[in-house]
Amino acid sequence: MTEATPEAPARRPEHPIALSPELIRDITLALHEARPADAAALAAELHVADQADLLEQLDREDRAALVTASRDRLDPELLTYLDETVRGQVLELLSPEELGAALAQLETDDAIEVISDLDEAEQMALLAALPLPERSAVEQGLTYPEDSAGRLMQRDLVAAPEFWTVGQTIDYLRAHPDLPDDFYDIYIVNPRFEPVGSIPVSKVLRSKRGVLLTELTLKELHLIPVDLDQEEVGFLFRQYSLVSAPVVDRGRLVGVITVDDVVEVIEEEAEEDILRLGGVQETDLFASPPRTSLRRFPWLLVNLFTAVLASLVIAQFEGQIGQVVALAVLMPIVASMGGNAGTQTLTVVVRALAVREVTAANALRVLRKEALAAAFNGLLFLAVGLSLVVVWFGSPLLGLLFGAALVINVIAGALAGVLIPVLLDHFGLDPAVASGVFLTTVTDVIGFFAFLGLAALYLF
Repeated sequence: MTEATPEAPARRPEHPIALSPELIRDITLALHEARPADAAALAAELHVADQADLLEQLDREDRAALVTASRDRLDPELLTYLDETVRGQVLELLSPEELGAALAQLETDDAIEVISDLDEAEQMALLAALPLPERSAVEQGLTYPEDSAGRLMQRDLVAAPEFWTVGQTIDYLRAHPDLPDDFYDIYIVNPRFEPVGSIPVSKVLRSKRGVLLTELTLKELHLIPVDLDQEEVGFLFRQYSLVSAPVVDRGRLVGVITVDDVVEVIEEEAEEDILRLGGVQETDLFASPPRTSLRRFPWLLVNLFTAVLASLVIAQFEGQIGQVVALAVLMPIVASMGGNAGTQTLTVVVRALAVREVTAANALRVLRKEALAAAFNGLLFLAVGLSLVVVWFGSPLLGLLFGAALVINVIAGALAGVLIPVLLDHFGLDPAVASGVFLTTVTDVIGFFAFLGLAALYLF
């Protein structure tokens, strides 16, 4: 029987208040009534992630007032949660000395993320304000390619030589206060500081002191080259269910990547693909209207030229359209149905390419499956389209031609939804960037040509 123990008093959560519309209204009101200290006090009770959301929801003037009022108790972690544009505005409000003191408290990878958004002159001023050890680590990290494992990794890790025992390792962990705040594995290295294995901390604590580390069952290592793209890093963690992984530079252990950093990478890469499918390079919710316009203009321009191509197809059948007005009414439906069918397939295939579910080995099988599914849908729409046109215009022949064009374009859209991203990926291009524009062009051109061409053959 277990003895009952007095119930411990409930701990008050460190940040009991959640961000709510009412709290945002109270903070905004305090700022507008020239009570910035009250606004800062309300914001200080929020978790740092909620503080970041708060700053993003305020307008630029209120944001500046709140940051200025809160600068003495600004949590450095706040910078890592902010949108890039908003973070740039916050950084402008802080002196290099304040920024240096804040970045010195961050993990190296987080500090590098913040500094990399600045221009070269601002980077030099900020680096000069950092303590020497942190400055050296950050400068080295900035030499690695953007979005690489070198930018993502943490320099602080726990490594032990091959000849250490469990007891020596535990004594080392207890005696050194400068260890990482959180770590999961202890890496065993040879004299050249090359990782030869890793052991979970829990296994070390459960083993006898006199046992050599190398006598324990070592985890299989998944070495990550320092220049590996962060998308590949995310795939490795997801594929092998990793909690942490060592980063090596020419075989030598230089850092470690942990799962909390990779979760952010996976989310970032997924967001990037979604945005690019819409022709947007990056999120611009907080950017100025001119900057947003410049980011979106290039793909809109490309889309203009592809739309002209579809219009040229329509122009070839100008006479037929003039004689039968129903053609002009029905042909946008054909193009739209093909585009929607293609978008469904395109979305699935782009996602499958990202997680490597579609490769050269099974691309033809995926193509065949999508074509069959599209053909089945097309036959259903043939019946629907025929009925629609007979009721609408009273012409069975026109309805049959309309339904046949739907079948052709739905199948074409599905095929294009597979072939376009697969081919772009084969040639080393990001399929999320241009697939949508090319798909729209294909379905518009084929849809208009199929419907108007069939009408020209059988109605005139």
